[in-house]
Amino acid sequence: MAFNKFNVLHWHIVDDQSFPYQSIAFPELSNKGSYSLSHVYTPSDVRMVIEYARLRGIRVIPEFDTPGHTQSWGKGQKDLLTPCYNQHQSGTFGPINPILNTTYSFLSTFFKEISTVFPDQFIHLGGDEVEFYCWESNPDIQYFMKQKGFGSDFRKLESFYIQKLLDIISTIKKGSIVWQEVFDDRVKVRSMETGFHSDNLQQGTIVQVWKRESYAHEQSAVTAAGFPVILSAPWYLDWISYGQDWINYYKVEPLNFGGSQEQKQLVIGGEACLWGEYVDATNLTPRLWPRASAVGERLWSQKEIRNVDDAYKRLTIHRCRMVRRGIAAEPLFTGYCDHGDKM
Repeated sequence: MAFNKFNVLHWHIVDDQSFPYQSIAFPELSNKGSYSLSHVYTPSDVRMVIEYARLRGIRVIPEFDTPGHTQSWGKGQKDLLTPCYNQHQSGTFGPINPILNTTYSFLSTFFKEISTVFPDQFIHLGGDEVEFYCWESNPDIQYFMKQKGFGSDFRKLESFYIQKLLDIISTIKKGSIVWQEVFDDRVKVRSMETGFHSDNLQQGTIVQVWKRESYAHEQSAVTAAGFPVILSAPWYLDWISYGQDWINYYKVEPLNFGGSQEQKQLVIGGEACLWGEYVDATNLTPRLWPRASAVGERLWSQKEIRNVDDAYKRLTIHRCRMVRRGIAAEPLFTGYCDHGDKM
């Protein structure tokens, strides 16, 4: 990353499949939720990653994605997930249960720990791809929705949860990053106690735009509402295609959306994403480099610097530089490296 001028590691550390983060406060999360007890990040491992990155000028921002993508959480934390129903309780579970006080007690303690482990000013809270069907099936949640005046709009329940989570994060003096669905699904939730309406998304919350469809329109909408943006939609490196796809990454202009100069100043950066469904230690490095190098150059370059042929020459040289340094970067095209490099 340092060789390619990336200065933030967005560490999507847990997901449905596994909870490898070893929590001090809740050790059962990884004891029962990880692939195995040898597939965990111990506190020592996490400190090592943070320090290794710091010495290279790289920030580490953890992501603990909720309320969806949390199947692994439920294995080690009783009553955290929502029981799904099919006439009777089905034995399956959905997103985090947003109606229980115990949920927020757990999240408060958990994120307080995270705030001490990870020194960066931001925590990524996720919020993407929340499926509502389990909430819809649960009679307790149906009753809660009725009591709150939410009707059958489960976006209001999602907003209720997000508001409480953002409040927790603000109490530990951290900033929040969320995926774009939190912005897209935000609704003004009427308080039954006060009668006032409030938007669940607090000012200063950073919105990460990731959906490839109409991402320029999304940037325009998010920045018009006054929220900072991280753009990752055009740079999903796990999408594999034949040929020199780095050219597509290089040609992106991150500020090419309708909006004022003030709006464009709210785009604080971009991110090259590599998701792990088909990636492990055997293919991580060649899949990343030098494809991500093209993203790095785009993000650090003036928009006038766009010549693909010139970029190809630079990236070819840089790819060979990485190979010499022991980084198994894949070739951009046919050719070879000078200086006796092993291909």
